[in-house]
Amino acid sequence: MANRAERRPSGLVIVRSLIYFFTFYIVTALYLVLGSWLLLGPRSWAMKGLELHGRTCVWLLRLICGTKLDVRGQENLPKSGCLVVAKHQSAWDSFGLISLFRDPAIVLKDELKWIPFYGWFCVKFEHILVKREKASAALKALIRDAKQRVSIGREVVIFPEGTRTIPGAPPDYKPGYIALYEALNVVTVPLALNSGLFWPRRSIWRYPGTIVVEFLPSLPPGLPRTEFRRRIETEIEAASRRLIEEAAQGDEPPPLARQAESKGSI
Repeated sequence: MANRAERRPSGLVIVRSLIYFFTFYIVTALYLVLGSWLLLGPRSWAMKGLELHGRTCVWLLRLICGTKLDVRGQENLPKSGCLVVAKHQSAWDSFGLISLFRDPAIVLKDELKWIPFYGWFCVKFEHILVKREKASAALKALIRDAKQRVSIGREVVIFPEGTRTIPGAPPDYKPGYIALYEALNVVTVPLALNSGLFWPRRSIWRYPGTIVVEFLPSLPPGLPRTEFRRRIETEIEAASRRLIEEAAQGDEPPPLARQAESKGSI
């Protein structure tokens, strides 16, 4: 296991991280406030604003912290409505993935809609907001809304673990994504990433290196439930471990990659 000294960021990482921390929230606040008029316009305009915000923050992360982005397998995304089952490791995923899709509808918890500006825009974007405390009714609403989004060609993006997980941690996939697969009858694209290595959860430190997002080969509709679940979870986890290992073997591995490697999780 990595010792405490190895986990402590360098002075340069600390300075860069603090600069980015304040820059990110100032830029986000400006987008939300100055772009509030988009709440009254067409949804497509608001989505363009969301995409621009994501691209800006990804660019600033590279400029300030030296954290680059590598997108692989994007050709596996169909040009029509589909289901995307994605690994979730970092707050980065909430904005960094946006520009990689044509018109994403992300499955989020319903209580987010009450956050001023941010929540209002989640409703405007027509993301899929789920009331998690009412399981049966929530599942029906999830399927209904997802069918509508797919019918107009949007990608329905779900994080099946429901929350951010530490890179290399044991997976905990909830069954909602299986219900969506069976109900939507569309192609499903697994998505692996390693964003949590460079933008760790519950941390303000941002590490240099390369965030990799990998769209894996798509799965056709109609697979037996057990086969679909096995393939989704096996393929996403195997690809995510491979991306952690790749980062750990780089010239400047982030602390979490070294820790995962030392624990034998990769």
